[in-house]
Amino acid sequence: MQFKPAGDSALVIIFGDRIDEGINKKVHAVANAIEKASPDWLIEVVPTYTSIYVYYDPLKLSYQEALDAIKPFLSVEPKEEKPRIVEIPTAYGGEFGPDIEFVAQYNGLTIDDVIEIHSKPLYRVYMLGFTPGFAYLGGMDERIATPRLKKPRLKVPAGSVGIAGKQTGIYPIESPGGWRLIGRTPLRLFTPEKDPPTLLQPGDYVKFVPISEEEFWELHGGEQK
Repeated sequence: MQFKPAGDSALVIIFGDRIDEGINKKVHAVANAIEKASPDWLIEVVPTYTSIYVYYDPLKLSYQEALDAIKPFLSVEPKEEKPRIVEIPTAYGGEFGPDIEFVAQYNGLTIDDVIEIHSKPLYRVYMLGFTPGFAYLGGMDERIATPRLKKPRLKVPAGSVGIAGKQTGIYPIESPGGWRLIGRTPLRLFTPEKDPPTLLQPGDYVKFVPISEEEFWELHGGEQK
């Protein structure tokens, strides 16, 4: 475990150097404990794959004092709880997944192979970031690992399912992005007026369920574009 300053009002706790489910569970257990305690100097806790950024009020305590205050939380261990599994209906290929053919060719597979391989595992939500509700998912089969686009798109539709290297994820809102798009879900992943506003939370598991174009528009509400 390592500790480093991050600017003049944050510190980072590094639990490991690889994407690992056990490390990630520890990250979120400690982050949740700090958030629950909610000391008056705390501004924000941001968990990542393998680390936690703790933002504090520098007018109330120094870096060393913040570090000393954080250390008692490091003994917290993850609780063994039944994870929430969220099914994500996904229309693969066509207008929904314009890069699926490239992913298939790059890996020496057919499009059907890509769909089968991508939709088979349960994916852990390791962290949220990039845009509100963007879920970084771990557990993708390396047989479909594919590099990002050399030039990112200016607009990626909300619900797009993409691959970047050995990761897969879902764009919750329309935004720029350089991931290889292989499909799209009609589900709304970010709803600001809800509490919580994101459909997926760190620690959840995702199961992609292939659907047809017709099923997509039915679930979307029938508003074909």
